[in-house]
Amino acid sequence: MVKEFLGKDFLIENTPAQKMFEKAEKMPIFDWHCHLSPKEIFENRQPEDITSLWLGADHYKWRCMRSCGVSEKYITGDATSEEKFRAFASCMPYLIGNPMYHWCHLELRRYFGIEEILSPDTADKIHKKANDLIANGGYTPRELITSSNVTHLCTTDDPADKLEYHKMIKRDINFGCKILPAFRPDKALGIDLPGFKGWISDMERTAGTSIDSYEKLCEVLADRIDFFETMDCKASDHAFSYIPFEKANKEELERIFVAGKAGEQLSVRDADKYKTGLLTFLAGEYSKRNWVMELHIGPMRNNNTLMFRLIGADTGFDSIDDRQIAVKLSAFLDNLAVNNNLPKTVLFTLNPKDNYVIGSMLGNFQTDEAESKIQFGSAWWFNDNIDGMREQMKALGNLGALGKFVGMVTDSRSFLSYPRHEYFRRILSNLLGEMVEKGLYPFDEAVLSKTVCDISYNNAVKYFGIE
Repeated sequence: MVKEFLGKDFLIENTPAQKMFEKAEKMPIFDWHCHLSPKEIFENRQPEDITSLWLGADHYKWRCMRSCGVSEKYITGDATSEEKFRAFASCMPYLIGNPMYHWCHLELRRYFGIEEILSPDTADKIHKKANDLIANGGYTPRELITSSNVTHLCTTDDPADKLEYHKMIKRDINFGCKILPAFRPDKALGIDLPGFKGWISDMERTAGTSIDSYEKLCEVLADRIDFFETMDCKASDHAFSYIPFEKANKEELERIFVAGKAGEQLSVRDADKYKTGLLTFLAGEYSKRNWVMELHIGPMRNNNTLMFRLIGADTGFDSIDDRQIAVKLSAFLDNLAVNNNLPKTVLFTLNPKDNYVIGSMLGNFQTDEAESKIQFGSAWWFNDNIDGMREQMKALGNLGALGKFVGMVTDSRSFLSYPRHEYFRRILSNLLGEMVEKGLYPFDEAVLSKTVCDISYNNAVKYFGIE
């Protein structure tokens, strides 16, 4: 029998899963890693139309359009709103098997009550209906966050950011969701990137002091961490193709910093020495404050030089790196643990070949400081699809404590992205239900309900210390 598309039992294939999802779908959302704009949340403006709201900054959708041969004019170019929407709709029939097909239709249903299938034939009708609803109100960032039942979300913020919008949001007692900053010092670590010198200048302006040495940089960053702490920051975030581990003494770190600030070309080894030293210092600061350190491992960024020059970073030209990660990751974590500086840590891998590398690495550094102190981050970016989520959770289940998993993140720039949590919860419920059906776990409704609710929300709240 053919199941109804996006019906009540979408992705639910057994009775235990049905019962678990009934509990999971009612849980609120803690979006502990996203790229939503604090400025947009504060300003809370009504979107112009469905195109700006839906396609404006979503490079997942842009990649799909490019794969279907759509001209860049209709993606990031100067085509009209109607033309861009029609161009995206023209791609939809070809996205069979792509989670984008599910996400888009979930978003149309959950936020607009639109159940028609998006296609070239329905594009104009859906465009008009969505725009009519938007024109009537109810689609500002805060309204979308509230209607999605989001209790807390962590944005992604550079150390040089003064967090002015966070301050203003915090003063608004009428907004129920807590918007928390997350400390993202990638530009401080990127000494081998062209923008490093400019970032130092930005950091100097924010800090109100000259940064003329590695020691001074560490001092300034520690001050910024203190400031983020006053703004209720609970997490830091870092992205690496691989975790570096090259030890260096203070004199070497000073030499490398001075060269990097001057714009000199650094060797890979020197850059890795600097990154190892600074990340080790930062991890110690996080540990003192009981922050969570997130390590996103495995992206290969800005592969298309021509398009990078034309439209910049974060526009849909990144992919998965395939280098080995285990040895240096282990050495880095071990060095922190030996010196009692290992904070709560979430390890994400973008390459699913490393699921078992990460899943087994967790157990090397667990302590009673926190339940599953070292976490396996959810299937991320290119992996947040049905197969990717299942395989990440199966690896964690085989190697660790799946019941202590801190669950899904949107990793999104879109205020319409929250049905991804529903998607995850359906996949989670079905995976657990399969285990029960096969006799791999007892059909104890109370235990199973608690497990699915914990993974959906409660574990993350506890792990990040949210009040």
